[in-house]
Amino acid sequence: MRNLIIAAIVIIVALVLLRQSLYVVDVTEQVIILRFGEVVDTRTQPGLNVKAPFVDTVVRLDKRILRIDAPPVSMPDQDKENLVIDIYARYRITDPVQFRKTLQTESNARSRLGDIVTSTLRDRVALRDRTDIIGARPLVDENEAPVLDDDGLPLVEGQETRTEILDEVLREVRDNTQRDNFGINMIDVRIKRADFPEAVTQSIFTRMRAERNRIAARFRAQGEEEDRKIRADTDRERDVILAGAEEESNQIRGEGEAQAISILAEALNQDPELFAFLRSLESYQRIIRQQDTIILSSDSPLFDYLARPTAPEASN
Repeated sequence: MRNLIIAAIVIIVALVLLRQSLYVVDVTEQVIILRFGEVVDTRTQPGLNVKAPFVDTVVRLDKRILRIDAPPVSMPDQDKENLVIDIYARYRITDPVQFRKTLQTESNARSRLGDIVTSTLRDRVALRDRTDIIGARPLVDENEAPVLDDDGLPLVEGQETRTEILDEVLREVRDNTQRDNFGINMIDVRIKRADFPEAVTQSIFTRMRAERNRIAARFRAQGEEEDRKIRADTDRERDVILAGAEEESNQIRGEGEAQAISILAEALNQDPELFAFLRSLESYQRIIRQQDTIILSSDSPLFDYLARPTAPEASN
């Protein structure tokens, strides 16, 4: 029984020693081994490793890209107008030992690097106006038409300038972190939101709305002017077409009437008496109705066919 107890104690001690001697480095981690507060080893490759039990301490640091979300800060621009700017930055730990010496923890790193980024951006914002930072107006060409990018989206004034500002901030932050040897590499600095303070937002929106209404009114005026011009050109073209059609119609009508007169004259020359007789019958049909009383002189052409039952040639 005593031997069993001793064996169990030995096994437990061995397991504890084994647990204290082995550690695993994950693929997303880099590890520093501290012995009495001093760095004795580093591990950046994933796998199983051995350390001195009880005296060595494992400090794990993330080797992925880390993000810094700074709180929104009010910053004055070139015109002393405050802008509420919300930024974020990304960095990677490149030297875990130096990072441990200067920043110690990722929480401290977020706080200190956030202050550096915010301070640097504040200096840059003070040299620019709000259009460069917010991009409040759409870009237009010489005809006041919106300028579109390759995807068909309208470009906003200040986009390129804001990119330049952020590039300048990133370069300066990199220089500061390298000079202080933080053991990191700043990857990116970006603005999540840039807006006016709540107290002046409504007045800014009112001014922007008035500006948009002015641009819309100009577009409408240009559209109406173009509409009148198109209508005038169309009406003039229509009048020209109608005048040409009328002229051609009159010409065709005149040719037809001339041809009809020619045919009528030819028919009249063939039998003038028959033609006169038919015309007289048409006249009787038009002017004489049932129970009408007509008084004609004896030498009237109409009376000639009413008085004689036959044509003049037949009586001869």
